[in-house]
Amino acid sequence: MEQRDLPINCQLPCLPHFFEGYAEVPPESLARRIRLFVRRSLNARQIRFIKTGSVRLITRAQSLLRQESISPEDASTKPESIIQAGDLVRVRSMEEIQATLNVWGISKGCMFMPGEMSPYCGTTQRVFKRMSRFVDERDYHVKKCNGIILLEGLHCQGTTDFGQCDRSCFFFWREEWLEKIDETGYKEK
Repeated sequence: MEQRDLPINCQLPCLPHFFEGYAEVPPESLARRIRLFVRRSLNARQIRFIKTGSVRLITRAQSLLRQESISPEDASTKPESIIQAGDLVRVRSMEEIQATLNVWGISKGCMFMPGEMSPYCGTTQRVFKRMSRFVDERDYHVKKCNGIILLEGLHCQGTTDFGQCDRSCFFFWREEWLEKIDETGYKEK
């Protein structure tokens, strides 16, 4: 088997060693190894605790230093009208979306994945449906949600950290990240 036929982003780190003629393991960046170590070592509750604690700490430090900063809740733009299934929407620009995110890239509990979702910024999409509940596979509980939109045909194909995935889950889009437009392509007022 030739070197170019080997899987590049395999989730099983030992799998490449089973191929004949495989010479060396491709180098990984230190940042990627740290992210993978943290995600594999900590459970979801511990990761949430670290993220919320660090956000509180950063917010407290900013207020002590008397720096004027806009919190992600203040920076978020309120949806002009309620987005429903079948509506046309424009995905806001990356800068507009980043203004709604905290330091962890999360807005009201919903993570924006820049490597996977940014190619859709500025595009026009059709709404598949609004979400009110979903199964959280970290703890297998049904969670209630508000302001989460699924767009037609926009599915996750894997992440930059873990590689390709064939599950094709919908991306979760916050209502603040979308702008409703009418059928002729003009922004609704």
